Amino acid sequence: MEFDLSSQPEIVQQAAEYALLAWDLAKSWALSPAAWSQFALLVIAYLLAIIVARRLRGLFARILTPAPEADNIIASARRTVLLALPLLLPLMAYLFTALGESVVRSIFDSGAVIAFGKRVFLFLAVRTLVREIIKDPFLNLLGRYVLLPVAALYTVGLLDPLTMKLNEMTVSLGNISFTVMSLVRGVIAGGILFWLGGWSNRQTTQFIENQKDMRPSLRQLTAKVLEFAIFAVAFLLLLNIMGINLSALAVIGGAIGVGLGFGLQKIASNFISGVILLIEGQATVGDFVELDGGESGQIVKMTARAAILETFDGRWIVVPNEDFITTRVVNYSDSGSANRYEAPFSVSYDTDINLVPGIIEEAVTTHPDVLDTPYPPDCELRGFGDSGIDFAVEFWVNGIDDGPNKYTSDVLFLIWNALKEHDIEIPYPQRVVELKGPLPQGGA
Repeated sequence: MEFDLSSQPEIVQQAAEYALLAWDLAKSWALSPAAWSQFALLVIAYLLAIIVARRLRGLFARILTPAPEADNIIASARRTVLLALPLLLPLMAYLFTALGESVVRSIFDSGAVIAFGKRVFLFLAVRTLVREIIKDPFLNLLGRYVLLPVAALYTVGLLDPLTMKLNEMTVSLGNISFTVMSLVRGVIAGGILFWLGGWSNRQTTQFIENQKDMRPSLRQLTAKVLEFAIFAVAFLLLLNIMGINLSALAVIGGAIGVGLGFGLQKIASNFISGVILLIEGQATVGDFVELDGGESGQIVKMTARAAILETFDGRWIVVPNEDFITTRVVNYSDSGSANRYEAPFSVSYDTDINLVPGIIEEAVTTHPDVLDTPYPPDCELRGFGDSGIDFAVEFWVNGIDDGPNKYTSDVLFLIWNALKEHDIEIPYPQRVVELKGPLPQGGA
């Protein structure tokens, strides 16, 4: 009974044709002396690759292994190269097979078997790269589901037919049209380009943050400009790889302009405000600020849209950049400027108040964080209260009196101890109760 392929779906017919071609090819290889000689050369090339790879691997390991304490860029590069040593075996096999292919083609004018073996060794190299060398999660995912299938199709000779088929299929989006192959190429290239963009952005940001001679606001601005430039270049390269005509993006650019004028107006305003803040340096990472609404905290991060404040009780406050431009913001400049605080106290009316300023100023000066500039501690008479005479001592410190710093509390302890040491009484409220009329008599 014969099997009628004409009644089967087209995909089944194509699969059957490929299977018949493969069977005919296998029979021709099995009966051809040239094919057997090529099989022998493949075995010899693989055995030779094993020997050479073992020797080279030991040599490279001795040369490239840095000292354990080395932590410079050269040591990092050498450790990276060491990770690629598993590629030696398949690549050496590929190299020796390529040399054998040139010899076979010069003798037999045919090299299909050895060419197939060469592609197999290349596939093994790609497999080793994905399984043993690439550790980044995104790149490993890309390697497993894109690079390995492409290498497998190339090995069996189906990559070119598939590429031609995808190039014939087109997709149109308004004025923009591209082939399915360009779309696939764009997805792959886009993933790689934006991963490289993120990696290079992290490296440049870290490098800029290490430049302590630059102002913090200038470091932030430089990092943002470089981030925008890196991803803009990646986007333009992606469009070029996909074969999209940049002039066709004029309509999209106009739509984006309209969107900025209406729906994205606030986002654009916050972005421009953020650039102004970074240029002028009015508020930057590390500053302690108090907003017009009463919220206060330290700026821990500045993004293109907003600044993030962290309060001393662990909360994060996201403040749009526009608020720093259009509303009143108190900047205590925790990143360097000194701040003045005062600690109030009272003494008894029996005290010689002329002695109090000198005693208190001398005591407060002993605090290690209290500054002599711009002004030393200054004790002032503030008034005559109901229970005692009111004083306050003003002092300057670098930092904010909150969180880990307890400047006012420490100064009050110093004041208490100084007053006790000089027998100066700290008053407390006293009340006199006057009873009119005879006292009530208790009954028997």
